[in-house]
Amino acid sequence: MKKKTIATLLTLAFAVSMIGCGQAKTEAPAETATEAESTEAADTAETEESAEETTEEAAEETTEATEETAEETTEEATDAAEDTEAADDAEAATGDVMSHDDFAAADLDAEVTVETYVQAKQGWWEKDGVGVATFYTQAEDGAYFLYNMPCSEEDYAKLEQGTKIKVTGYKTEWEGEVEIIDATYEIEDGSFVAEAEDVTADLASDSIIDHQNEFVSFTDMTVEASKDADGNEVAFLYNYDGSGSQGDDLYFNVSADGNTYTFTVESYLCDKDSDVYKAVEALNVGDKVDMEGFLYWYQGVNPHITKVTVK
Repeated sequence: MKKKTIATLLTLAFAVSMIGCGQAKTEAPAETATEAESTEAADTAETEESAEETTEEAAEETTEATEETAEETTEEATDAAEDTEAADDAEAATGDVMSHDDFAAADLDAEVTVETYVQAKQGWWEKDGVGVATFYTQAEDGAYFLYNMPCSEEDYAKLEQGTKIKVTGYKTEWEGEVEIIDATYEIEDGSFVAEAEDVTADLASDSIIDHQNEFVSFTDMTVEASKDADGNEVAFLYNYDGSGSQGDDLYFNVSADGNTYTFTVESYLCDKDSDVYKAVEALNVGDKVDMEGFLYWYQGVNPHITKVTVK
């Protein structure tokens, strides 16, 4: 009986131990799987974090590279602009500076370089999209007419009476008027304002050409009659033939020593609101006048008058 009981107990104990082993075997794979999943998740997280860090680093490097490239491009553009400006200045300064005698002796269409001073200027305007203006200039040894010289509106404002400039352009002639065209210039230090020289006595002389474009004066001249478009005698005309209206150039005749000359108020130089324009509009035939202006030339003397005083 005791042996049978003991055998039964041993059998039960063995069965219980087998069940425990089975459960242990079943739980072990589950735990292993869980640990594997945790490991994979950790690895994935680390991989994603690493990828994010790599992406951020790449983005930062790309941004830095882009900024550096932009800075380099800006610096290069600035350097290029400065080089261009320097080249322009160098171009404007080319050529040996001539005396007025050298200029007078130079061939037409020759390149010339002079130093001169602004005495007056016509209005600034745009020609084919480029700002230009015509300048009356003079140095101590002679005068120069700068026709339609390209300049910015900002520089035009700086080119006041007395301003010294170095000019390179081409000598040309139109109806006897010698001028410089296609000019470049540099503003230089220095100032000079010419005083008007009385050339009344030289008007009928060949030597008057030596004063071309200079600031000059005329004294004790007499206003002579002009004929308008209807044949009436008048003291002045709007346009050379009387076909114009107020605001156009004024033309009037004056005489000295039995010779009559046509003088002009150039409206681009002295407009209809200027004192000289109004003074000429008020002239009468027979008036005695003193005048100042620039000795422009058109098939002979044709001064651009800037001041008229009735005596």
